[in-house]
Amino acid sequence: MDYYILAINPGSLTTKIAVYCRLNPIFTDKITHPPKEIAAFSSIISQLEYRLNLITASIKQHNFNIKLLSAVCGRGGMLPPLESGTYLINKAMVNFLSQAKRGEHASNLGAIMAYRIAQNLDIPAYTVDPVSVDEMIDIARISGIPSIRRQSLFHALNQKAIARAMAKDHNRNYNDLNLIIAHIGGGISVAAHQKGKIIDVNNGLDGDGPMSPERSGTVPLGPLYTMCFSGQYTLADIKKMNYGKGGLIAYLGTHDVREIIKRIDNGDSYAKLIYDAMIYQIAKEIGACATVLAGNVDYIVLTGGVAYEYYLVDELKKRIGFIARVLVYPGENELLSLAQGALRILNNEEKTKTFKG
Repeated sequence: MDYYILAINPGSLTTKIAVYCRLNPIFTDKITHPPKEIAAFSSIISQLEYRLNLITASIKQHNFNIKLLSAVCGRGGMLPPLESGTYLINKAMVNFLSQAKRGEHASNLGAIMAYRIAQNLDIPAYTVDPVSVDEMIDIARISGIPSIRRQSLFHALNQKAIARAMAKDHNRNYNDLNLIIAHIGGGISVAAHQKGKIIDVNNGLDGDGPMSPERSGTVPLGPLYTMCFSGQYTLADIKKMNYGKGGLIAYLGTHDVREIIKRIDNGDSYAKLIYDAMIYQIAKEIGACATVLAGNVDYIVLTGGVAYEYYLVDELKKRIGFIARVLVYPGENELLSLAQGALRILNNEEKTKTFKG
């Protein structure tokens, strides 16, 4: 049977959509939202109708009959800690995300928009491996301050999809492998996968792990809390330094890796120092995950948009190649990953999970 699936992946300034017939793309679209238009909204949830209207317009522009859809799948947002899997989107999930109970993030809109579209068509809506997937072992949750527990918030959708794809490509079963997967994009998550479970991962959203093109990563706490109480910065300022204006953009004024590589090629030694520092920190995090797995690592996998960049990949291999074979699966493929999750349900290869709030 030809199942048609609409996948939706909202970002801060884009909404990416695709329609698949099974896993064959019918069309894809990257809807860009000008910063001035987004700035006019008071919250993420207040963008809902604006983005839904643009999705509807895109579908019409591509001359696709929306009534052919079998399911809609939206990227999962800031939900409570959940098991990995594909969830049927219900009212409880929509209410949780609408109220931003765990924080505001553009991905919160993915499941809500999928639910709205699916309701009108009387078809199911799903979300797959949301960012709150939590399989961490207890010892990994200990932070050093009893009132603060380390949390699992990361690129779960791409991490899981790449793990399955890599295992299939090598005629292995994901549940039999120990992997270290580094998703390297605007944010960076480095995860230890043990026999199908992500037992430890840095929370790049809250300033944990390596710096990234737009996030600070782990920074020394002493100077940070001195800054916090100096009176020179608001809470919003500090949050921006961590998320959005940290990392490469803070040092170099851009998060565009292509621009930074051009500067390096033109002899900019400072740009090289900062970019090398990010690579160094990623390698350190991968090394730390190797200790989590007690050195028993089958493969290290580099993925995410920045994994297209040859210099970074080559430099990482020099530092981490002694641990295990390094494989490169560049890009994010999040729309396809969403469609794959929905198709597994439609084909009865996997059971849906229920969100209870």
